[in-house]
Amino acid sequence: MFATIGYYICVPFAWLLRIFYTMTGSYGLALVLFTLAVKIVLLPFQLKSKKSMVRMSRFQPKIQEIQKKYANNQQKANEELQRLYTEEGINPMSGCLWSLLPFPILIALYSIIRQPLSRFMLLKTETVEAIRELASSLGYVATTEGSRAAFYEEINLVKFMSENFAEFSGRFDGIFPMDYSFLGLDLTVMPGDVWKEFFTGGWPVIGLVLIPIVSAVLSLFQSKVSMATSGNGNDAAARSSRMMMYMFPLMSLWIGFTMPAALGVYWIANSIFMTIQDAILNKYFKETMDKAESEKERAKREERIRKMEAAREQQRRWEEEKNKQNNKTLKEKREEKQLEKEKNKSKKTSTTTENGRIGERPYARGRSFSADHYGE
Repeated sequence: MFATIGYYICVPFAWLLRIFYTMTGSYGLALVLFTLAVKIVLLPFQLKSKKSMVRMSRFQPKIQEIQKKYANNQQKANEELQRLYTEEGINPMSGCLWSLLPFPILIALYSIIRQPLSRFMLLKTETVEAIRELASSLGYVATTEGSRAAFYEEINLVKFMSENFAEFSGRFDGIFPMDYSFLGLDLTVMPGDVWKEFFTGGWPVIGLVLIPIVSAVLSLFQSKVSMATSGNGNDAAARSSRMMMYMFPLMSLWIGFTMPAALGVYWIANSIFMTIQDAILNKYFKETMDKAESEKERAKREERIRKMEAAREQQRRWEEEKNKQNNKTLKEKREEKQLEKEKNKSKKTSTTTENGRIGERPYARGRSFSADHYGE
């Protein structure tokens, strides 16, 4: 079942690689174009991931502030971080998930390289067996040296078929000669098998040994460019990104030495294209987000000014209303005082007579003095 699933996964990749090989006639150039085409197809999906990573890096100060504030309460820190991610639309793991995508492609490509007849030319098992029988009748002898000889037997078989293609042409549908050489290197050879001949084997060996080294260096450089947007936080996403920054170069070094050199060519091309893509997207999203944040800050500033003006207007109205109330109260007090004064004046007029006057003193004998008070 797994073999069947693996076969159908390889079909689209084999079809694409075969198109480029037919166009260029070079297995190495076909791998480079294959890598570029895959990057272009996956670009729309990686845009969202890169945008999330850039946004994540811009919120690192807030993330670190939350981590510092709740250093003794990890649960609360996680809740606050999750709230921040939700409010800002950030997926801290999206960048990590997409960065793992080259691995399944690498696995499919490895199968295509290792089995050029059944996975690259997509020939049926019966056809492969018929080709093997014809090759044997023509003097082909399967290599038995080494534990991996049977594992890579189809590569040797397709090489023999390509060298004697006149004997096979017209007998089998879907076959064509293959040339695995690229820049003077045999891309089916594993650098780990020839590295001991580095100083004696010339360029065919030196070039093969350099492939995994170059792929590891470029992978590390690409990881650093990508990490430039992931910040230096201590959260799980940042730790995961730092771990992968060193894991990928080590993986590419191991793959480059233990598997056919064609995979190293793919990894080099992938690292180059990824570096260019990350550099362009980092700049684009930085400028876009700077502009968006400037507009957002301007909107916030205008909103603050509007609220301040509204508060001032409300304060002015409140003061006017207060002054009106104060003026009304003063007026009422003046009116009450005037009424009291008039009332007192009226009372004085009704109760005071000239009988009480002595000289210049109008009330010397009292307001109600009457000389006849005790008279009959």
